[in-house]
Amino acid sequence: MTTQQVADRYNQLSKESNFNAIYDELFSADAKNIEPAHATAFGMQSVDGLDAIRKKGEEFNSQVVEIHSGYCTDPVVAGEYFTVAMGMDVTIKEAGRTRMDEIIVYHVKDGKIVSEEFFY
Repeated sequence: MTTQQVADRYNQLSKESNFNAIYDELFSADAKNIEPAHATAFGMQSVDGLDAIRKKGEEFNSQVVEIHSGYCTDPVVAGEYFTVAMGMDVTIKEAGRTRMDEIIVYHVKDGKIVSEEFFY
């Protein structure tokens, strides 16, 4: 798949909240998940490999008490990269209600996402 095709499929699955399918279909097994250096809350550390990315997501989801709202913009594609803005209003155990907004840059090689980098 081209970067545009990966981005379009990501967009479709994201709008369905089907994040497991995003990982299954679009991510490389050795993908990198890169958080900002200042990220410390909610277990947000950088990890390598699809298994570690899935585990990180499961750990975050286990802390969510309620999702009040969320959004993901349509992707913008440039070369081997695409980006989306994403956010959510959630209640987190031990932290209460929290608003999260971020920009995510995805790098695509050989038809698979090889890295996702978060900016917030």
